[in-house]
Amino acid sequence: MTPPMLDRQSADISTAQTANGWLARMREKRITLAHGSGGKAMRELVEQLFVTEFNNPLLAALEDQAVVPLDELQQQGTRLAFTTDSYVVNPLFFPGGSIGELAVHGTINDLAMSGARPLFLSCGMILEEGLSIDTLGEVVSRMKHAAREAGVVIVTGDTKVVERGAADKLFVNTAGIGVIRHDVAISATRARPGDVVITNGYIGDHGIAILLARNELALESSVESDTQPLHELVQEMVRVCPDIHCLRDATRGGIATVLNEFAASSNVGIHLSEAAIPVHETVRGACEILGLDPLYLANEGKLVAIVPREQADPIVEAMRTHPAGRDSAIIGEVKETPNGAVVMATAFGGTRVVDTLIGDQLPRIC
Repeated sequence: MTPPMLDRQSADISTAQTANGWLARMREKRITLAHGSGGKAMRELVEQLFVTEFNNPLLAALEDQAVVPLDELQQQGTRLAFTTDSYVVNPLFFPGGSIGELAVHGTINDLAMSGARPLFLSCGMILEEGLSIDTLGEVVSRMKHAAREAGVVIVTGDTKVVERGAADKLFVNTAGIGVIRHDVAISATRARPGDVVITNGYIGDHGIAILLARNELALESSVESDTQPLHELVQEMVRVCPDIHCLRDATRGGIATVLNEFAASSNVGIHLSEAAIPVHETVRGACEILGLDPLYLANEGKLVAIVPREQADPIVEAMRTHPAGRDSAIIGEVKETPNGAVVMATAFGGTRVVDTLIGDQLPRIC
């Protein structure tokens, strides 16, 4: 849902008008230090690329801040959710997405995990001298389309340029604002014995997709990143059960890290069933070859929820009606013990501790 203070027709620019049109008007085809100097080159980059692609009235004012009417926000909820995140993924483009989609989806999802409806994003970019402006334009275009499809707008931003070698092509920082309705109170401290653990689908796709996209291993696979916005799925879950206890997207550290955070914050034990956790066979096979554990692999479109047992089946049923939740499944339950720990019943009939990730299985995955 687009924020009501923005007229979508006035904000839209047709693809035919903008596709590479701004690039032809740029005097430089690569980023130079002048693009970060605050002078004409920087103004040209901002106006020709960012303002053109992210086109909306709040951004077009070109002030140092976006000014948002509060009365219209108050009609949608009683509290603001505010988050920020930075993206340094390598490579910039990979099967299923790019750093552009990650930056938009990741920030939307961080807001959504509080039950908020995301409305506004900022975009800050650290550009390396020598970066192709065409590459930058592709990233910005993907951000534009991801934001538009999710119904949010990018209303303010910043660019900085660093010397060649001081960064790896392009880093993105995004912040986001959303509104939470009055009857939602999601927190990592609210897991209770008897609750049920739910995820919205297959885990580990993003981590394996990034690894294979680096061409560092002689493996062939069709795995794509699962990057996607989850706010509409969460709104469907909240519609069925406003009393969702815990909710988080399983990015770095995977679902294992998220569940350990829930267990520690709520002082409960979380018991998983390995057989119930959705993992694509291609991901499972890659993990076996590489010695990785899918529970710790990064995701960019997967959430973990802890809900009251009596609401679990209706929530899963509702989730499966949404494209982002077609493969939703109950994967475990909450018990009193072991306090602050996660354990899993394995496919071989044993039990193992699922600890918090130590170190980093895969660097630069988001």
